[in-house]
Amino acid sequence: MKKRLVALFAIMIPIIFVLSGCKGTSSQETITAVGSSAAQPLVELAGEEFSKSNPNRYVNVQGGGTGTGLSQIQQGAVNIGNSDLYAEQKKGIDASKLVDHRIAAVGMIPIVNKDVKVKSLTIKQLREIFSGEITNWKQVGGQDLKITIINRADGSGTRAAFESDVMNGAPFVRSQEQDSSGMVRQIVNNTAGSISYLAMPYLNDAVKTVNINGIAPTIKNIENNKWKIWSYEHLYTNGQPTAMTKEFLEFIMTDEIQNKVVKKMNYVPINEMKYQKDYKGNVTPVSKGVK
Repeated sequence: MKKRLVALFAIMIPIIFVLSGCKGTSSQETITAVGSSAAQPLVELAGEEFSKSNPNRYVNVQGGGTGTGLSQIQQGAVNIGNSDLYAEQKKGIDASKLVDHRIAAVGMIPIVNKDVKVKSLTIKQLREIFSGEITNWKQVGGQDLKITIINRADGSGTRAAFESDVMNGAPFVRSQEQDSSGMVRQIVNNTAGSISYLAMPYLNDAVKTVNINGIAPTIKNIENNKWKIWSYEHLYTNGQPTAMTKEFLEFIMTDEIQNKVVKKMNYVPINEMKYQKDYKGNVTPVSKGVK
């Protein structure tokens, strides 16, 4: 009899552990945010901070680009769709069914290979480079060196924001395209005469930034709209957010995240923008008291 009890106890122990393990797993809660690569670092770090304050609650952040984020949230496949664009700017998206949560602004910055001897361009010159009208750096005050364009892939929100603020309807010239901001930076670093653009949080010493009309790409200049090439980081939900999604979006807007994480990563806290931009590209001063 004693042997039977021992054998039965030996069988029951792993069952108890399995059941307790299942219970632990079921207490975990996860939401998924997909889309803009420009917004991805900010949402990832905000998610990590959220989990520190909320054990067993996790934010799964994936890239894929603005187009993916908007289409996935429209289909209800994710909790949050990250976008560099207003939903109204993206074909095939029914903006009326989505709710926009603007969490920051971000500058889109022209970058060049460090050997390019040009410090500043006008918007017109930048447009003529990316449309293929200007093909050599000597045409804009640099050395006699062919310009190599590295563009972002079609569907990228960074590309669409740059196109809206720079190209003024002119088409991009055919050129190499890349999905990844990190790969763009690496190629520009390794390619003589190259030019591209990055969201400000992706800048580092591997590449050189270019001023526009003598204006440097700084947080202050973005806030005051002196730097004209910028967009919002939108986090879209399909209808009003609820439960953990609502809590996470509220967490991002706290002073702790806006004043520490957002600024530290070279985004502009949304409440510090002195100007606002609508989906048609119209820019107006922010009224006093409007956030």
